Amino acid sequence: MQTETPLQAHDLLWGMRYDFLDSNAPVWVKAAIAQEQPVVVRRATTNSTVVAVGIRGTARHLRYATQMPVSAITKQLKPEALSNVDLDRFPYLMNQLRMIQNILNQKRWTWGYTGSVGFELATGIQTVTENSDIDLLIRTEEFLAKDEAKQLLQQLEQTELKLDVQLQTPKGGVALKEWASSTGKVLLKRNDGAVLVNNPWL
Repeated sequence: MQTETPLQAHDLLWGMRYDFLDSNAPVWVKAAIAQEQPVVVRRATTNSTVVAVGIRGTARHLRYATQMPVSAITKQLKPEALSNVDLDRFPYLMNQLRMIQNILNQKRWTWGYTGSVGFELATGIQTVTENSDIDLLIRTEEFLAKDEAKQLLQQLEQTELKLDVQLQTPKGGVALKEWASSTGKVLLKRNDGAVLVNNPWL
């Protein structure tokens, strides 16, 4: 399949197969692939023919980093495709996610769910627990002023939900909380590693 949009961190991909794995891959990894679960794009530098991905296990500590050929991808789903899913299908998440939607849908940004919530919304496989954070990604192509970041953070914190919000700039990912509250350098996650920067848009 030709991917519809450029592959980016947190995209979910289908098409992973046994023969792409190292011979020493854990049994639980093979079980996940047998169930045709999606893998998630992770930040790493690769050549153009493969994409770095992570495989989720049934427990939080079960994560496996590997690669898959781009040519093997059968489906690609970006986090923002999950921002307006039919929440009637997920009644136990409905109230929490509606609070988030009411805030973020008023903004100009493209946004979506990642992590266990994104995985569950995409697959219907129950992965969210009472201890799970709600991971959000907001695509901020243009500079986000500190004051606006603080205002957004305050709005989201008023929900009293366990949120982990990442801003995706053209240069990489930065935590909303860190950008809103820091007076110095912030950690920018790039494909070639994490670096400290003054402005994650430059």
